[in-house]
Amino acid sequence: MATMADVARSAGVSIATVSHVLNGTRPVLPHTRQAVLDAVEKLGYTPNTLARSLVTARTRSIGLAVSTISNPYFTEILQGVEAAALERGYSLLIADPHDDPAHERKVVQLLHERRVEGMIVAPSPEPGDLLAYLRRHQVPAVFLDRLVGPPAGDEPPLFDQVCAESTEPTAGLVTHLAGLGHRRIGLVAGLPGLSTTAERITGYRHGLAAAGLPFDERILVHGDSEAAGGERATAELLRLGSRPTALITANNAMTIGALRALHTHGLSVPGDIALCCFDDFAWADLFSPRLTAVSQPSRDIGARAVRMLLDRLADPDRPTRTERLPCTFVHRTSCGCREERNPS
Repeated sequence: MATMADVARSAGVSIATVSHVLNGTRPVLPHTRQAVLDAVEKLGYTPNTLARSLVTARTRSIGLAVSTISNPYFTEILQGVEAAALERGYSLLIADPHDDPAHERKVVQLLHERRVEGMIVAPSPEPGDLLAYLRRHQVPAVFLDRLVGPPAGDEPPLFDQVCAESTEPTAGLVTHLAGLGHRRIGLVAGLPGLSTTAERITGYRHGLAAAGLPFDERILVHGDSEAAGGERATAELLRLGSRPTALITANNAMTIGALRALHTHGLSVPGDIALCCFDDFAWADLFSPRLTAVSQPSRDIGARAVRMLLDRLADPDRPTRTERLPCTFVHRTSCGCREERNPS
């Protein structure tokens, strides 16, 4: 098995130079860097990351704690995180907190014990124990998708965080449906306690107000961010004496549940009820009708979280910040528009 000394000898440089090239610890002249990389390739050299971590006290690993990894939205976030981490020479350790505060605290501790250099976390609805652990042990961390506010509204966030815009895109869905003549627009909202849930409800209410429509609490129901909950919540709306003529679902899992409920009740989309959803996903274009949706930049969110974490590792004292990425309105036909109609 080739050693670092073999690489240095083949490239005609010192072992220290090989180390600087492989670890990115010091600038190296381009032709010298290329000579080292060519020697690595020729000899098939593989760095001993375990030995290196024992010497440098760095593992070049990142912990990712994200619930419902099977959800296509979080799967795409994972892909963004992994690609950005690998590009910078970091490996990824993944855990699923299951949106349970106690389990969240446990998996974060386990990741910390694996000596990850920092963590990227989608917080649960009750992140108190998580925050206490991260702060007590001074763990560099970035929150993604779900935000955790500061103790006071005018203070910076406790940790760096990145998410998609939620309020305005949800208001835009309401505006679109109201423009099609709908006056009773229901919302299947997510799990209470999540920032995404609160922001999408705020956007829903803003959209109603902008359209001059009254808010009716009976047609705002919680599907708890999962398919079964979305099915249950939609069935609840359909039992109302004056049910909605249009429906907004606040994530892709609840969209699947809502479609199941509508099918069970023998209702067609958009003939009997119009449907728009927050979260686009790969097969949304294959449904009949095709789903009108808000698309989140999920891979970009994952990649941005990695960059923010590496910025934090490089400069631990920099001010914390929140970044919000724009969403895209994907106009299809489940809202009741004709195929050829342009987005409003």
